[in-house]
Amino acid sequence: MDILESIFKVFAIGLVLGAGLPALFAVGMVCESRGEGGLNADGTTSAPNPALRALGYVLFAIVAAVIVIGLLWICRQTLNYYFDIKIFPSWAYKK
Repeated sequence: MDILESIFKVFAIGLVLGAGLPALFAVGMVCESRGEGGLNADGTTSAPNPALRALGYVLFAIVAAVIVIGLLWICRQTLNYYFDIKIFPSWAYKK
């Protein structure tokens, strides 16, 4: 049963990070675009919506933060070995 549980965990994380981050970025692009206002597809104009624009920037920041945290997680052992920097809890490091 441990193997199936491990496979499910890897599948879930892969689904969230593999498809979820690009989808979140796309939603941020749509929010930022609609928040800017301008000419619509039917020829009418829409007023700017600062709340949608801010939501788009928040979604961009979330995606950027996940990417930076992921890179730091991958490099955690190297940062600890060469620079003695521990960003994550002690259980995340090899002894």
